[in-house]
Amino acid sequence: MKQLMLGNEAVARGLYEAGVKVVSSYPGTPSTEITEFAAKYEEMYSEWAPNEKVAAEVAIGAAFAGARSFCAMKHVGLNVAADPLYTAAYTGVNGGFVLAVADDPGMHSSQNEQDSRHHAIAAKVMMLEPADSAECLQFTKLAYEYSERFDTPVILRLSTRISHSRSLVEVSPREERELKEFAHDPGKYVMMPAMAIKRHAVIEERQRSIAAFAETAEINRVVEHAGAAIGVITSGACYQYCVEALGARASYLKLGIVNPLPVELIRNFAAKYEKVYVVEELDGIIETHCKAHGVDVTGKELFGPLGELSQRIVAEKILGEAKETMATDLAIPGRPPALCPGCPHRGVFYTLKSLKLRVSGDIGCYTLGALSPLDSMDSCVCMGASVSALHGMAKARGEEFAKQSVAVIGDSTFIHSGITGLIDIAYNKGISTVIVLDNSITGMTGHQQNPTTGYTIHNDPTVAVDLEALAKAVGIRNVRVFDPYDLAASKQAIAEEVAKEEPSLLIARRPCVLLKQVKTKPALKINKDKCVGCGLCMKIGCPSISMKDKKAGIDFTTCVGCGVCRQMCKVGAIGD
Repeated sequence: MKQLMLGNEAVARGLYEAGVKVVSSYPGTPSTEITEFAAKYEEMYSEWAPNEKVAAEVAIGAAFAGARSFCAMKHVGLNVAADPLYTAAYTGVNGGFVLAVADDPGMHSSQNEQDSRHHAIAAKVMMLEPADSAECLQFTKLAYEYSERFDTPVILRLSTRISHSRSLVEVSPREERELKEFAHDPGKYVMMPAMAIKRHAVIEERQRSIAAFAETAEINRVVEHAGAAIGVITSGACYQYCVEALGARASYLKLGIVNPLPVELIRNFAAKYEKVYVVEELDGIIETHCKAHGVDVTGKELFGPLGELSQRIVAEKILGEAKETMATDLAIPGRPPALCPGCPHRGVFYTLKSLKLRVSGDIGCYTLGALSPLDSMDSCVCMGASVSALHGMAKARGEEFAKQSVAVIGDSTFIHSGITGLIDIAYNKGISTVIVLDNSITGMTGHQQNPTTGYTIHNDPTVAVDLEALAKAVGIRNVRVFDPYDLAASKQAIAEEVAKEEPSLLIARRPCVLLKQVKTKPALKINKDKCVGCGLCMKIGCPSISMKDKKAGIDFTTCVGCGVCRQMCKVGAIGD
């Protein structure tokens, strides 16, 4: 039976059909839906972990215990999971262990364009890259076969386009797998130096075996067209771009195994053509491999290392053909990202700007506080860095700076990797103020539960982390909760805490307005007779508010009646 599936949905189906027993992940676009779809299969245990490192460790433990296991993350999440992954390459597996990583060329929802193939190379593990939803399912199942055959973790590399596009998939029944015996074998599983040094030799031999296998593996396939003048070596989404742009004018070596790469297969393919192109997004991994083995190819000098490729780009660079596109003379307004109407983060950022505080920011919806008119964030690096970075800034610039700055971090991100930064502040006698923007959900990735919400991935009730008690347990004596919809209370709380000679944890607690259980209020209205056109209400950047003919207006279709703008109006022009 064939079904139309997202790439991520097809990966989840592959997990089901492969007999996977344990799935642990941390949400991160564009990988999130894999675990959400996996959770729908009752035969598999699925969970949201506090972060990617924990998720990988849970999956590795399940594999040691003899089960087929899985974890998923976005590309920057693989940085967090690198520690256990690199050592799991030494231990090998027992049951199959597959890690899916979704890269994000073009940075649609990310802070960098990291190429995860570097991790596969450095960790010396096998990496597969599917090119459509059907291959997402097929390669997922193959990844478990390869993992157990070669005793290695296997990375499944996805990208935004593959994860979030749909194509037809042939589904099959689940194959249940008995747990493999978990034997006592410290020489394999206990990575202290005396054991690990021996395992390194095992890894090198394994890499040679996998490289030899890659020469004839069916998922590394040649697609030849009679009379084709050029050859193209490619993988993943780029294969689709090339086929659509070049058609039968080129022959293709489509690589399904992207680490380790074959040598003779590439040489034999390239020898048939006077001109060979390597088409790959981001870094020139395949190109460098080809040139290192004496194969003359053209790649990054045409395509560069930046952003996504496309059919248009491939056609322009290789054929010199500019594809026609439709144009319009209409003035289409831009749609920059913005905090939603009624977002509880908006009042916090407005208050921070009014207090003229420096803000060390973090990853989440609230990163949008950096944009005008809120313009209230000075730095943002990675998950959890806001807390640690603020401590570093304060130690570098002194006590007065600490009293003029705060860190902001979401509830899920605080659990992910902000807690350790808070411990660092308390332990090393910092006086920094940290604000947890607690909107009761993991927001930007689409409303996933986290350890502070009190619900599991299946929405079953469970224990919830008590942020107030946690902060006090790690040595923060000043803990305070405020409602970010109340601007006066917010300002008072923040101003009082940053002035103290010791660290504080502030919790801005208000659920995300998009949660189903949140009951919104009727839209507010502008009294045109009272409105003086001062524009104060525009300073919070709410998409529901606009100015026309020097009068403010509120879009009743999007306003949720949060009341923040009403508190700002000095003439009482905003009401029910």
